[in-house]
Amino acid sequence: MNPADLATKLIPDEELTPVSAEAVCALPSFAGKMRECARAYGTPYGELPHDVQDALVLRRLRQMIHTLLLNPEWKRRLAGCEIPETFEQWQRIPLSDKDLQREFYTETRPGLVVPLDRGGFEIVASGGTSGGSPLEIVYAVRELHDTYRVAGRFMGDHQLAQHLPGSPRWLFTTLADYQMWSSGTMVGGVLQNVPGVNYIGAGPVTAGVLEQMFSYPGPKALMGITAGIAILTELGAGLKAEARESFRVAMYGSGVLSQAKRAELKAMFPNVTILSYFAATQAETVGLQLSEKTPWLAAVPGLHLIEIVDERGRWVAEGEEGELVVTRLHAHEAPLPRLKLGDRMIRRPRLDGPGLRTHQFEFAGRTGDVLHIADSQYSAARAYAAVREELKAGTAVDLNEVAHDVQFVNHREERTITLLAAVDDVAGLTYATEAPLGPYGAQHLFLNALPRALSLFNQGEANAASLAKTGYRFQIRFVHRASAEIERTHVGKVPLVRDRG
Repeated sequence: MNPADLATKLIPDEELTPVSAEAVCALPSFAGKMRECARAYGTPYGELPHDVQDALVLRRLRQMIHTLLLNPEWKRRLAGCEIPETFEQWQRIPLSDKDLQREFYTETRPGLVVPLDRGGFEIVASGGTSGGSPLEIVYAVRELHDTYRVAGRFMGDHQLAQHLPGSPRWLFTTLADYQMWSSGTMVGGVLQNVPGVNYIGAGPVTAGVLEQMFSYPGPKALMGITAGIAILTELGAGLKAEARESFRVAMYGSGVLSQAKRAELKAMFPNVTILSYFAATQAETVGLQLSEKTPWLAAVPGLHLIEIVDERGRWVAEGEEGELVVTRLHAHEAPLPRLKLGDRMIRRPRLDGPGLRTHQFEFAGRTGDVLHIADSQYSAARAYAAVREELKAGTAVDLNEVAHDVQFVNHREERTITLLAAVDDVAGLTYATEAPLGPYGAQHLFLNALPRALSLFNQGEANAASLAKTGYRFQIRFVHRASAEIERTHVGKVPLVRDRG
């Protein structure tokens, strides 16, 4: 059957255009449509050809816009927008940001299509790690549980199965699941639905608790924030060899785990595979790293529409960097289309079978990870990569191998940018870099590196000479790995950039 015809059959016109909030509540779940689509082709949904998946997703997006138009606030916001017949037209739907999320789904929640007093909702909140202001979002419980099952099965089939042989198998999380509104609740919902594992929502653990968990027989996987994974080498120092060998998968939350910490983990736990689990409060499973061979993340087919967009909200080409935009497909009662999560990604080629067919992308840093120098904006992630490359060429010191954390500190009034690197051997590394670089070596190193780090939309506007004219001083400084000079968030994350003054 033609993919578009099947999509129309699965979501018929009477479901495509609900006429009231009551009709929205009665809409069949999108998870059910995915199952029907898979049955029609006799193939698991995630292995269906891309044109089949795309046709059903596009039909669901049209249904979402029709649903939003029942709400007066959304009707005003979408005034002038056409109901998308193609993905090209979908890209003209305005992007949503966290300010809009806060306005539409916090306090009086005017963006709800179905009133909150009907019941059956779950509120999930974020403390605002980046912006400092809390955020809330609303989910119908029926759809939230659908997404847990879809994402949990995907994790089991494509991320964990090859690493957890035998039984019993264990899956832990050290996320603070006991905090009712935290994203740990959502990730925990996914992990509980991985088939064939025993799930333990441990929350932050001590060495004694980790020893207890790792004493259970059978292979183990553990998911936590990046800092929570990094500290396992300290917490596990007293584990028996058998317990250390049973640790098979470490999944770290959104962000980057340094090469130095990876090496420590593998030295402590000889069988461990380290993978990224990219999530957000608004999206419990954005992308999963399926192999250590590549940092690329795979989307869970049918869970979200993942877009990597330019400043106009249009899709970037493969290999290009843009902003991550997510639309939750399982959201009849409280849709939030094209939400910017505050991350930058590189669009990568789709996985195209045999087997899994899905979209792929690569983390490139937070949207706010920008170095402001005079009137130019430099990508901090690219700046670090370029500085690291120059430093390695000039001194043989590789920051990826020696640094547990790195952070740019921009003192704007003093016109100084310092790259702090948290390391074990401060004195030794300081000597190893200062001796070959000389007194002005770090300055020249930055001036050579930074032009390669201009953000996507500012390329070509600066060079070493123009940078020197800004009057900025640049330096690299090594500090102890536990130094308070490295600024951390309340959940232990290390922002790549901190502006001061």
